Amino acid sequence: MAQPLNPHNGVHSLNKLSFCYNSFSSTTAKSKLLQKAKSCFHRRYDTLSRCQHCAQSISPGVLNVEDHVKRTPEFEEYVLDGVKSNTFPHVQTLRRFPREELVSKVVLVRFDSSVLLGEELDLSSQSVSSALFTIRYLHEVGARVILLSNWNRKNNSEILSVESVADILSVALQYKVLSVQSISCKKPVDMDIFKKADIIILENLMNFKEEVANCPKFSKLLSSGVDILVNDSFSQSHKILASTVGVAQFCYASLAGFHFEESLCQLKKVAKLDKKPYYAIIGGGNLHNKATALRCLASCCDGLVFVGMMAFQIMHALGLPVTSDLVEKEAYKAALDLIQFAHEKNISILYPKDFWCMNDHLPKQLEIFPAQSIVDGWVPVDLGPQAVEEMKSLIMKCKKILWIGPVKYKFSGQHTSGASKLATMLSKLGQNDCDITIVGNIACNPITKESSSGFNVVESASVVWEFLKGRKLHGVLTLDRGYPFEVDWNAAYCDPTQPLVVDIGSGNGLFLLGMARKRKDLNFLGLEINAKLVRRCLDSVHLSGKNNGYFIATNATSTFRSIVSSYPGKLILVSIQACSVQTLISIDQNIDGECFKGHWLKQWQMSLNMRGRYTDIMGCSYK
Repeated sequence: MAQPLNPHNGVHSLNKLSFCYNSFSSTTAKSKLLQKAKSCFHRRYDTLSRCQHCAQSISPGVLNVEDHVKRTPEFEEYVLDGVKSNTFPHVQTLRRFPREELVSKVVLVRFDSSVLLGEELDLSSQSVSSALFTIRYLHEVGARVILLSNWNRKNNSEILSVESVADILSVALQYKVLSVQSISCKKPVDMDIFKKADIIILENLMNFKEEVANCPKFSKLLSSGVDILVNDSFSQSHKILASTVGVAQFCYASLAGFHFEESLCQLKKVAKLDKKPYYAIIGGGNLHNKATALRCLASCCDGLVFVGMMAFQIMHALGLPVTSDLVEKEAYKAALDLIQFAHEKNISILYPKDFWCMNDHLPKQLEIFPAQSIVDGWVPVDLGPQAVEEMKSLIMKCKKILWIGPVKYKFSGQHTSGASKLATMLSKLGQNDCDITIVGNIACNPITKESSSGFNVVESASVVWEFLKGRKLHGVLTLDRGYPFEVDWNAAYCDPTQPLVVDIGSGNGLFLLGMARKRKDLNFLGLEINAKLVRRCLDSVHLSGKNNGYFIATNATSTFRSIVSSYPGKLILVSIQACSVQTLISIDQNIDGECFKGHWLKQWQMSLNMRGRYTDIMGCSYK
């Protein structure tokens, strides 16, 4: 069995393999994996410096998560072309979820294969370290972890089976990961398997069509025996999948992992219009399908700089000569509409003025051509020197930059010189208080070669494009809601250790304030969705001088758990003045029968009596 992580003052060292077992599928695979592991042994990385929301180690074998702020700025309400922050609900995260509720629980982790199963696992990468930390943290706090994802040979040519994936993750995590064939057998996981391994991984979801169909029966099978879902696959958050959306309805808690939370925060920064000038550097192609997203960018940015195949569609719409090979079908009208919209908004549009070009007959010879005068037989492969200089003079004045999509053309290589020069410019600019966000794996690679510090990185371009189109991110909306504030219980109550009574739907507060006068040995908390009523109640508390009553404006259906879980005392009673069945079910699921006692109104008394949860501790009658 594996030994736990070796934490030393917040720095995790992968300096040795502390397990030995015979689960490797082949000697060759084992040799390759060990060689990769040895190359990482002397790399030390500070998890906190890589992920601002990750945990700190406070003693050997124990990990801790701390939230240092009352309200983090990334959860402010942002507006992007009329899109309100309900696109980004405040979700419940693993970082803020009570540790004690994870102990002995079965946790299904939907991890991101594009992050953890790449050709080279860069442990210094922010995404890799936070994704690994999600799994390590859960294991350290005593949860039984089941891993789940989809993968193919594009992720890693060495991946042949779920056994090979288990081997790779075993080396990366320093825990024994064992593969289990349960999905294909259509049977739940036998929990006795945890006696043989630290962590288990299920079969490749790529082999099951029910995954993309979000089949309810398949979702129920995946969640069999599972208590908590931790979604750490942000790159799939724009899709409706059984493993991210369907499974959530069968788990009593659905949380965002460290990597998911970090990526979501970076995406929110794209929408935050806090610095000007704000320019978007746009690469890639397929302008017609991205027209809505480009219009959204034009509405909030001061300028759009096209550096990929879309540049030729803009040139074509402007009437400049472009060879037919470079023109995308159906893109003309979309490009023309974008140009007109940008003109009305007084938004500048920049496209390259020259290109490095290659001839098929002279593959080793490169020539510079003006953008509108590319000779037949020559094709663009990279940005020209004039284009680079013009771009440099423009972006050096910016205070915020979004780079989305690769500097790549039909016949260019994976990485171009123009991309490297652009990365160098942004690296220098990032040192001068410029907020830079890089989107997409291909765009991120040149930046990481320069310097990964000082940049906001979102590796999944598909999610960002879908967000810019105004579409829902179903993987985000499925997660439990969290209360966006950390309640200062010491300021709310004179003695926050007194037993707590929660009134859901507190309305004008007369019921709660009346009980607060009668029972000064208890603290009373009112949860009410009407913010105006809450303000009046807080004024009444202040004028009366009561120090055992407090009110919060919130929707208790989604935030009850995150609010009461941070209370330092004991929750002894919950009263519901008016609610829907959905609210009752939600609150009922959020109360642990072994720890809390619920007090419910008369209409729920019979059903809850049968479950042994009705207790009149107040000695009062509520009708």
